[in-house]
Order: sequence, then structure tokens, then C-alpha cells
Amino acid sequence: MDVDGAVSRIAAAIGEPARARMLYCLMDGHARTSTELAVVAGVSPSTASVHLNRLKAERLVQVLAQGKHRYYSLESSDVARALEGLSILAGDTREKFVPTTPNRLRAARTCYDHLAGVLGVSLHDRFMKLGWLTADGNSYDLTMKGVDGFEALGISVEDTRALRRRFAYPCLDWSERRFHIGGATGAAILKVLLKRKWITQDLDSRALSINSRGRREMFERFGLRA
Repeated sequence: MDVDGAVSRIAAAIGEPARARMLYCLMDGHARTSTELAVVAGVSPSTASVHLNRLKAERLVQVLAQGKHRYYSLESSDVARALEGLSILAGDTREKFVPTTPNRLRAARTCYDHLAGVLGVSLHDRFMKLGWLTADGNSYDLTMKGVDGFEALGISVEDTRALRRRFAYPCLDWSERRFHIGGATGAAILKVLLKRKWITQDLDSRALSINSRGRREMFERFGLRA
């Protein structure tokens, strides 16, 4: 392997100002579309596509196609650490991602038949930290701790697996640009939270509201301050 050549190519890819702005924009862990990154970089959409292809070729970013949109994020934590080191050398700070979604929809909502918004993303992250979920490419599975935890919530893992759909996968959240849980598992979580009346659904929108009981239960069961 030509390590010197690889380092040179990666440094050149990062070193172009528009591409650097794109990369540092993605440092907050939120995925963005090429149109959004074009605005950040101050270039045209067609030029942004060329830049993103270069970054993808050097394995600095990855792309996720979801519906009609393509979302870009950093390829790995190694890329983030390298960019952080360069940022420290430069003595610079970066603006954080600010969602523009209405607050009620952003807090909690349905995404088809599963939980989305801040609450959905927070539960996803908490289940990962608790060791309930394990990732295998673009799919999730439950660990033994996860099976026990879900069964304790009243979710039959066996019945959920038997459904004619994907068991669990990372679904990119529209407002947070981070992942919540999709698939049969995500639907089962939403169903049980509604059944236990920890959350309620608006009659005329996708918005969900978490009540005091739901907040208490999520803190006691998952250590999550909802």
C-alpha cells in the first residue's frame, strides 16, 4: 500500500476550502443533503456533487439513500477525530446544526408507523448505550439484554421477528438528521408506548406528546430524561 500517496490524496481532498466546509459541517453527527452542503460550501449544486464524489472516493463521507433524498455523513469516527485534530491546530470553532422543524413535530412524531423526532433518536441512542441493540451493516438486531428489556416492556420479540418486514434498521430522522429505529421493532416500540399511555398522538397531525408518567417510566427503565 502506498501510504504516502494515500495520505497526500486525503490531505488534498480535505484541503480544498469548499470540501473542508462540508466536512466540518458534518462534524456534529447530523447528516445533510447535497443541496444543504452546497449552501454551506458556497458552491452550486453541481459543483457540490463533484466535491462530494471526491470526498466519497477518499472514504471521508458516506451516503445514505432514503426515499428520494440522499444524505451525507462522515464515513467513520476516525475521520471525525482527524478533522477534530486539524480544527484544534487551526484554533477554530464550528457552528452547530440548528433544525428548522416546528417544535412539536421535532420533539416527537410518527415516521410511518414508528417513533421519530428527538424522543425517537434519544431512545435509539439509549438502547445502543445500554447494549440492547447491535448493528450489522444497515440492519439492527437485539442482544440478549435487548430481548429481555423488550420483553419486559411487553413486546414479543418472537412475534415481531415473525412479521413479513425488516426486523430493525437505522432510519435517518428528518429533523434530527441522526438515526431512530425503523422496521417491525420501531413499530412495536411506538405501539407499546401508546398502549401504556406514556405518549399520546394528535388527532390532526403526526405529533406525539409525552406525559409525566411517560417521562418517569423512561427515566426509571432506561435512564432517559425525556
